[in-house]
Amino acid sequence: MMGFIWFWIVAVMIAAYVVFDGFDLGVGILYPFLGRSEQDRATLIQSIGPVWDGNEVWLLAGGGTLFFAFPQLYASSFSGFYLPLIIVLWLLIMRGLGIELRGHIENDLWRTLFGGLFTISSILLAVFYGAALANVIRGVPLDAQHNFFLPLWTNWQVGPHPGILDWYTVIGGVVALVALAMHGGLWVALKTTGDLSRRASQAAGIAWIAVCVITLVSLVATIAVQPLSLHNYRSWPALDIVPAAVVLSLGGVEIFRRMEKLLQAFLASCAYLIFMLVGAAAGLYPILLPSSSSPQTDLTIANSQAGPYTLHVGLIWWIIGMALAGGYFVTSYWMFRGKAEGHYHI
Repeated sequence: MMGFIWFWIVAVMIAAYVVFDGFDLGVGILYPFLGRSEQDRATLIQSIGPVWDGNEVWLLAGGGTLFFAFPQLYASSFSGFYLPLIIVLWLLIMRGLGIELRGHIENDLWRTLFGGLFTISSILLAVFYGAALANVIRGVPLDAQHNFFLPLWTNWQVGPHPGILDWYTVIGGVVALVALAMHGGLWVALKTTGDLSRRASQAAGIAWIAVCVITLVSLVATIAVQPLSLHNYRSWPALDIVPAAVVLSLGGVEIFRRMEKLLQAFLASCAYLIFMLVGAAAGLYPILLPSSSSPQTDLTIANSQAGPYTLHVGLIWWIIGMALAGGYFVTSYWMFRGKAEGHYHI
């Protein structure tokens, strides 16, 4: 039972990070397209400036929760995915530099450079995050000791010994890229006014079309690559509510956007991201990391979780920690509510 609870706690932490930091990444992806003037670019930065670094806390908290609840999974995945994790770390540093230093230098050339860092790192982070989830769904070549190593790429084919990037994981990266672009566009439309808000809404609408297409493509690809992902849905018909919620939330994004109900459109985008992740988690359960070489070496809740006492005591402290973090986030977003006006300086 505790393993089940902690499985979904980890899923909640990941979903929280994707929803909160997702719109930061989306703003970075759309930055060169929406930032036509210095005023526009300053407004885009201001829309996320007070909260972007706090949003990254969910990534750290998710990693800490994974280490605490499933130490075997943490050890295997962080060693096997060492190369992409280092790349992600450098991209996070690049993004931070792009956001922070841009507001300190009154020089167009340097502002262009740091704006470029912001965009490039945001695009690559979105792609790597999507590819990471696709790697987990597809599986990795775990040995008897639950160790593995993946090169960045091999022959781009899905097989017993794949690379980090293949045709399937690239599809996952594209899903994340366009979904977060839509998410970020809706955030900018919500947080700004006038022409910038209108153009951000239009960009979100264009991204929405791409999201609809690539979501369908990714669903078909996932069934082809990992047919076992359908097992839980066939065993528990109640889970059909998850893909239905994905469709409804995605439809709600465009309906509310066209009605200019931007808050509702943004919340529908949040729901789409959450239910996509819930769908992936529900398809994997109780497997945490499938093995592409042999089902006997899968990392599951049973062979990866910490001891019962650790999980019971940890749950108490996790609830306390989340209450404090939730209070901070509510306060932070309340303090910086309202529209961005382009006068924010880091």
